[in-house]
This record gives sequence, C-alpha cells and structure tokens, in this order.
Amino acid sequence: MISIKGLYKQFGKLEVLKGIDLEVGKGKVVVVIGPSGSGKTTMLRCLNVLEIPTKGVISLEDNTLDFSHHVSKKDIAAFRRLTGMVFQSYNLFPHKTALENVMEGPVVVKNEKKDIARKKAQALLDKVGLGDKLNYYPAQLSGGQQQRVGIARALAMEPKVMLFDEPTSALDPELVGEVLKVMKDLANEGMTMIVVTHEMRFAREAADEVIFMDQGVVVERNKPENIFTNPKEERTRKFLNMIQ
Repeated sequence: MISIKGLYKQFGKLEVLKGIDLEVGKGKVVVVIGPSGSGKTTMLRCLNVLEIPTKGVISLEDNTLDFSHHVSKKDIAAFRRLTGMVFQSYNLFPHKTALENVMEGPVVVKNEKKDIARKKAQALLDKVGLGDKLNYYPAQLSGGQQQRVGIARALAMEPKVMLFDEPTSALDPELVGEVLKVMKDLANEGMTMIVVTHEMRFAREAADEVIFMDQGVVVERNKPENIFTNPKEERTRKFLNMIQ
C-alpha cells in the first residue's frame, strides 16, 4: 500500500530524516511516537509532499515518486490527492460553514458538482457526529468539533490513506476523546492510517504497529503490546518511562 525507501530530508545543513524505510499495508494503522524534534512530522509532511524529500522513494499503490531526480508539480499534485492530511491546527476557512469547508476540496480540486459534494459533505459530517452543525462557522465550534470537521474535510477527497499530525495536541483534555473516537471508528472501518501522536492509549488500542523515532531514524517498530510492555531498545524504554 505505502512504501518509503531511503527517505532523507535536510534543511540547510540540518539532516532531519536519515534514511527512513517503512512499509504500511492496506487497512493498517501505524502510530508514530517519539520525542519532539525526532522527525515524525517531517516524515508525515514528506509523505504528503508538503515537504520535498532530499532523496528517497515514496510509493502509494501504483504511484511512485523518486526524489533522486526532479519530480514534476503535476506528479506531486496527483500523488497528494491520494492522501488526506489532518493537522495539529484545524486550518478551516473561517468565513465558510462546516458544510462549505468539507465541500470545498471536491468542488474546487475535483470539479465535483455542488449538489453531489453537498450530499457527501452532509454524510461525512454526520459520520463524525456533526450532522447538527452543518451551518455553523468555525468560531461557533469547539476545538474538538473543528478538528472533526477537519477530518471530514480530508475524507471528502476520498483518500487512499489518512495522515494525522498530532491531531489532539491543540485540544483541551476533555475534548480529546471525541476526536480519538472518530479516528478509532475509521480504523475499525479499514482506513489505512499513519498517526503521529502523544496519545499512548490510542496507540495501544488502535494501532496495528507502533514506530518509535528518534533523531531522524526509526529506532524500533513492533506491535503495541511489545513496544509498551517489552521494548527491545534502551532508547525506546527511556522514552516510555519518561511519559508513562
């Protein structure tokens, strides 16, 4: 489904990713954990091609981008349409309603007819528990509700994989659960997901595999029960001892 081979990313002289190799099967949920500055978000942004890798190969189904040579904007745009990205901040259009925010991508990017896009958007907002908030503007919604609109907006593009970059980090603690529930529902439905998060409970309960990153490399990857109860690497053990 998703394949990353030899992924490197430098910002000037700073090497943030140092040769990431990763395979994610269709319908699998992979949770990425690690300290701040370990390269987790950069890896996710490279997968969405919001950051252009210094070198490496990224494949998603039959679509492959090889950054050892120039990659065209057209190929990048086509690849990006296969992924849905949910950010730490909600990034909603403040002057558009929840319904309009979810409709925007299909109408503008995919040239979908508005009546079709509206029906899909209504169904998606209902799916994330916001069927009664269609005409609310972002300022009228809680942080958790805004993030759920963000998830619906990403799903509206019918992505092959969903990428989550610490989707609950900006939320008040009492609002975290409603977002994680939507993500768990997606996982149970078979959506392929890569999730960067500090929510260890979600990692334990929803992940098929947990990856621990540090200093731009994958230190350890394993099933959640093995990572959390018997990590093989000392660096993984130290990190988990600090946060648990």
